[in-house]
Amino acid sequence: MKSLKKQRRIQIIALAAVALVISTGLIGYAMRDGINFFRAPSQIVAEPPAPTEVFRIGGLVEEGSLLRGQGETVKFSVTDGGATIPVVFTGVLPDLFGENQGMVGTGRYVNGVFEATEILAKHDETYMPKEVLDALKEQGVYKTPGES
Repeated sequence: MKSLKKQRRIQIIALAAVALVISTGLIGYAMRDGINFFRAPSQIVAEPPAPTEVFRIGGLVEEGSLLRGQGETVKFSVTDGGATIPVVFTGVLPDLFGENQGMVGTGRYVNGVFEATEILAKHDETYMPKEVLDALKEQGVYKTPGES
């Protein structure tokens, strides 16, 4: 009788392990389109992503690059100090969006131009997204207040 209980326990543990593996696989499959990786302009130049890949780009809007076209189309360049990527966006920009300001955009990199579907701008003078801050520090462009 003891071997029957032991066999039953092993079956339950094996079934639980299989259920865990299947549920983890299903969650990963469901999230594959919802995950947008962050890239700095230098990373995009070094390893250009596929035109079908949706990702986030971040950096500073390059001074003198902001061009407002006909309608809602806006062109500008984003830089991290090491590389510059041209960006095209059709839509309404956030109120705090401007040159020399931090930004994060979501979209695709097609034929050397980042085609943004969403643009986010900083929400006050001191805030900058962590990914953008890290990328700018890595290029030596940004120094924390108090550094010389």
